[in-house]
Amino acid sequence: MRFLVVDDSTTMRRIIINTLNKLGYTEIVEAGNGREGIEKVSEGPVDLIITDWNMPEMNGIEFIRALRGMEGKQSLPVLMVTTNAAKDDIVEALRAGVNNYVVKPFTPDTIKEKIDAVMAH
Repeated sequence: MRFLVVDDSTTMRRIIINTLNKLGYTEIVEAGNGREGIEKVSEGPVDLIITDWNMPEMNGIEFIRALRGMEGKQSLPVLMVTTNAAKDDIVEALRAGVNNYVVKPFTPDTIKEKIDAVMAH
């Protein structure tokens, strides 16, 4: 399985990648914002995207909307990992096309559960 991790924080990308590695996922591509994320998706196949919300240039919601507008990407699983925990934010993310939602800080178990849930669909 090939993951794309989109987050403007290098530290957060490392944490997510280390978590994925511990779960046995080693094929991971990184992007620093939504614009870079779209480029990475265009470059090659991705099976699951983990994205932050708050990023410069193109935020997570804009990224997901752009992704959902790409041919063949309507059902690509997207997991949003963010500090935005308000119910309105979660609703907005789901409307934009997020498949699941993780609030920071998270545990590896939470990430595993959410990945399993997204992949089961």
